[in-house]
Amino acid sequence: MDLKSTIQLMRPKQWIKNGFVFAAIVFSGKFVETSLLLIAIKTFILFCLTSSTIYILNDLVDIEKDKLHPEKKNRPLPSGKVSKSTAIVLDIILLISVIYFSIGNMKLFAIFMTYIIVNIAYSFKLKNVVIVDVMIITFGFILRVQSGSIAIGITISPWLILCTTLLSLFLALNKRKSELITLNSKSGKHRKILEEYSIELLDNMLTIVTPSILIAYCLYTFSSIQSNTMMFTIPFVLYGIFRYQYLMIKQNIGGKPEDIFTKDIPFLVNIVLWIISIIVIIYFKL
Repeated sequence: MDLKSTIQLMRPKQWIKNGFVFAAIVFSGKFVETSLLLIAIKTFILFCLTSSTIYILNDLVDIEKDKLHPEKKNRPLPSGKVSKSTAIVLDIILLISVIYFSIGNMKLFAIFMTYIIVNIAYSFKLKNVVIVDVMIITFGFILRVQSGSIAIGITISPWLILCTTLLSLFLALNKRKSELITLNSKSGKHRKILEEYSIELLDNMLTIVTPSILIAYCLYTFSSIQSNTMMFTIPFVLYGIFRYQYLMIKQNIGGKPEDIFTKDIPFLVNIVLWIISIIVIIYFKL
């Protein structure tokens, strides 16, 4: 068994999305409380395992279609580096692990099971329902934020939930757009739902979603119970949106948001500065 390929099957690069789990503890000002931080880290790890069960399932379902994709054909399953039987066994092990380590907190357990059930429905049916497909992706990010909130017992601002919803929708729509551009005339053969979308339609949707992200974040900062100086973090969010759109249009890398978040230096520096500014404002009471 190729251990490296087996690990790649779990898509660890995409675990960065599960960072949304830490939203509750960071924005509540509780990040310095060790006991809560450890709970948040455990929840993050569990969500990584949970999301990996879905990634493996998706690869099993889409193995033949992925062979037609210029990049996905190199994934462990379509490339033949990992067998179907190995993938199935690994998926079962991950599922059992999630159930075992989360069942002690029934609300958290319900979040993980909801994520799995909804995404199973997505894998077999809902991914072929126009608009619903991107909304399911968005729902997954909301569950990530809620899992972190439930785990540490802290309620976060509804404005942050709205920001999460809009941001994840922004990422999902750009992903669809990138797939259309990359696959061109073969888009429908790889992913049937792409036949229902067009660049023009997605651009129209993004015209609504993109400014809404900034508006929602502005409203959050204006009403933040932490400090009025939270509004000074708005330029970082604005730059992040602009930079993402620039990379999407100029380099068409919106199909892999994890690459933008980890490999584009200007975007990464902006994220780091945004995080530092949030920490300084919230934890040093500025």
